[in-house]
Amino acid sequence: MRTLILGLLLLLSSAAYAQPQTVYFYAWGGNPAVNDYLRWAARELKAQDIELRHVKVADIAEVVKQLTDGRSNADLMWINGENFHALKAADKLYAAAEQVPNLAHVRDELNWQTDFGESVDGLEIPWGVGQFYLLSCQTCLTGNTISAEELLLYAERNPGQVSYPKPPEFHGTTFLKALLLSLSEQDEVFQQPVSAVDAEKLTQPLWNYLQRLHPLLWQQGENFPASASEMRNLFANSALDIAVSFNPNEVQTLVSQGRIPSGTQRVTLGDAAITNHHYLAIPASAKAKDAAVEVINFMLSDQAQLRKAQLDDWGDPAVVELSGAKTPALLPVAPDFHASWQTYLEQAWLERFQ
Repeated sequence: MRTLILGLLLLLSSAAYAQPQTVYFYAWGGNPAVNDYLRWAARELKAQDIELRHVKVADIAEVVKQLTDGRSNADLMWINGENFHALKAADKLYAAAEQVPNLAHVRDELNWQTDFGESVDGLEIPWGVGQFYLLSCQTCLTGNTISAEELLLYAERNPGQVSYPKPPEFHGTTFLKALLLSLSEQDEVFQQPVSAVDAEKLTQPLWNYLQRLHPLLWQQGENFPASASEMRNLFANSALDIAVSFNPNEVQTLVSQGRIPSGTQRVTLGDAAITNHHYLAIPASAKAKDAAVEVINFMLSDQAQLRKAQLDDWGDPAVVELSGAKTPALLPVAPDFHASWQTYLEQAWLERFQ
């Protein structure tokens, strides 16, 4: 009888151990291709006894606030920039980098160890690459690059055909950064915190430029597209001659999906594309840290990175050296601004133009 009881206990213990571990992954849910990719990843992770639950959010800043207030069940997050800065400053992240074997395969040329001017310190793992550029109709902008002044000249010749997403929407704020880089001869100063430089003097050329540009914009600059996707729809319907993107493969992806015209061009605003990385991070309060580490390692596998980079799917560039596959070259790189510029530019823009 004792042997039977011990056997039953062992069976129960084994069954309990085999139960899938649930990982609550908080990530932006506004892109159908990303959502499809995460559904695929969830199916693949079941083989590792992990149930990946994508908790869709409109803005990850909501989760950052919940974590700093101590009221989130997040096990894994998709973050970068000022959201990373906030969580690092609040000591709310778990240092998982040394537990992720596939991190060793990240591409050498990627400067992922710094996120918007802040050292990553093992608290987040690179997942993909973002580069800001313009989508242009085939007969609109010419060449691979366009300066701020050349864009202004185009708007003068084609009134109502140019716009940009309304800050603080992320693409809209990055558009301001790209203009600022094109208008400035001191690009390196934007890697410093706003408090360390004369930000008012540095940004005055941008505000002067926008005063000239806005009357020439779509709806005379009285209204702006609310998002990059809304701007892309206007572009696809020929209401605008340009759109914006932060995915260097998106032109090919959208053309292959029939969502934009086949002749669409990729044009960098300025001499180089503002470039950053998006990351995966585990909150310090996560209940499924070990399983979340396994998810991150899977996301950096050849299988997952190849799937993510497929142009008929998400098309997000791989961050690892893929075995037996050519990794597409990136656009010329301009490092993103220090995170403190994000709020400064958004508030200054709203004060002047809203």
